[in-house]
Order: sequence, then structure tokens, then C-alpha cells
Amino acid sequence: MKKIPIAISSCLMGNEVRYDGGHKQSKYCLYTLSDWFDYKPICPEMGIGMPAPRPPIHLVEKGEQIRVVQVDDHDIDVTDELKDFARKRLPDLNRISGYIVIRNSPSCGMERVKVYHDNGNPAGKSTHGTYIGEIMKQRPELPVEEEGRLQDPKLRENFITRVFAYEDFQENVKAAPAVDQLVKFHSRYKYLVMAHCYEDYKELGRLVSNQDGLSTDKLIEQYEQGLMRSLKKIANAKSHSNVLYHILGYLKECLTSNAKQELINVIEQYRKGMVTLIAPVTLINHYIKQFGNEYIASQAYLDPHPIELGLRNYI
Repeated sequence: MKKIPIAISSCLMGNEVRYDGGHKQSKYCLYTLSDWFDYKPICPEMGIGMPAPRPPIHLVEKGEQIRVVQVDDHDIDVTDELKDFARKRLPDLNRISGYIVIRNSPSCGMERVKVYHDNGNPAGKSTHGTYIGEIMKQRPELPVEEEGRLQDPKLRENFITRVFAYEDFQENVKAAPAVDQLVKFHSRYKYLVMAHCYEDYKELGRLVSNQDGLSTDKLIEQYEQGLMRSLKKIANAKSHSNVLYHILGYLKECLTSNAKQELINVIEQYRKGMVTLIAPVTLINHYIKQFGNEYIASQAYLDPHPIELGLRNYI
């Protein structure tokens, strides 16, 4: 099985690159996700020549700007070096499908990184780390998540869904750009998008019809941005139930009355929080094998990530 290439903060791999000479090894990343992900470890602070151990850095508000400076010597400013390092790494990251970062880092934290006044007092605000902020600015479509947030079942499932969807898009659309490939991709992903945002589902459908006559490259670029922006939104029980009922509509002609009622009952149990999403999805997959429906069987919604990860057992 070909693993999906994703970048990761080097300290999460157990590498001793942190300011204190330690690491923040993630067992979930190392021993679970590693079966499917091919990690590209990066430490931007080491990348710009800082040693380990080293004096710590933090974010400081200086007028209109947020700068990255050494905690005990604000004259040592590495803001520009971190941004330059990010831009230089972008070509190497061209083919990754996700990025897992360490939280609270002034270089790698995705969000909620504390900002301080010049006198060392908290400024009462937070932002992203300077290095990863530049990566996200240049690659807004790229799935990025903090390792700590992967402990939340919904955030974990959302991130991994995005990684697998983006890998699929890069492999089957961007690798050999063609309108027919985009149409095939959208046909498989329409219900997954619907689960995340019904308005985006309609908008992406209009985009694929290309009534504005966009060039193939422009069409694919706009679809890529819209798709990943949509999948970043957290799907909820109401939107999932809506999709499940849409799928039922395609199956009802081939289902027996008892099978149809059983599926309705399980969907309602899910909607009310009595069972998790895996229950109705498993039943639908069972009925597809039993009665057949090629269109529904092709839907990425029913199999967006490896079942071995058990992600839908908890949402």
C-alpha cells in the first residue's frame, strides 16, 4: 500500500529538537497513523540554524507586527528567517497532502499561540506560529492540524478525511488535469461535501458545470480551493443524517420494505445520538453488497478513510 506523504513537526516523531533538547513524541502519529502516512519531519527552528538545546523564543507584539524573538533578548529576532525558511521549503512540500504540527509553538503552532508585550506581559491575544502561518498562507488548501487536537474525535475524523480526500484529488485530478477527471472526482465526492456544507455542495456542482467557461487549470484550481475549504467545516449529525436519507433515496427501489424500515430506524437512532455514524454507514454498505447500486457504492462518503482507524466509531 502506498502511504500518503504528509509533513510533521519533527519533535512529534521523537526527535530531540526542542528548545530544551527534548521531544514531544506522539504515540498516535508514530504507532497508528504511520501505517497510512509517510512522514516528512521538519523543525523550522533547527532549519534556520538554531541549536538544541537553545534559548526559548516567543511571539511579541511590536506595533502593527507580531515578531518572533528570543525570550531573554528581544534584539535576537528570527521572524524573517522563519518566513524565508517556509517559502524555501514550499517546493519540497508541493506533493504532501497534510501537515501535523505541535501546539503552542511560536514557529509551528496552528492557532492560539500566546502573544506577549515587549515587557514580557501577555498581550491578551493569540495567533499562529510564524513558520506554519506562512505555509498556510501559501497553501490555504493544505490540511493542517495540531497533534493535540487529534484527541478530539470530530477534529481527528475531519482532518484525516481531508488528508485522504486531498491525496485522492492530487492523484486523480491534479496529476493529469482534465475536465472529465474533475467531473468523475466530483461525482464520487458530492455526498461527502454535502455532509460538510450543503451550500458548498451546490456551489461546487455549479463550478464543475463550468458555465463561466474557465480554462481547465483555473477550473481545477478553484475547485481545489472550494473543496478543501468545504471539507474543513465540521459535519454534524443533522448534515450526516441528511446525506444518509439522500443515499436511502437511491436504494429504496431495491430494498425490501423491512430493510428500508430498518435503515430508517438506524438513521434516526444516529440522528438522536443513540448510536455513532458507523452504524448506519455499515448497514448501507451491507445493503449495497446485498442488493447492489454502483453509483452509491462509488461514493467516497461511505469509505473516506481506512475502517481500521475506527474514526466513525466515535462521532
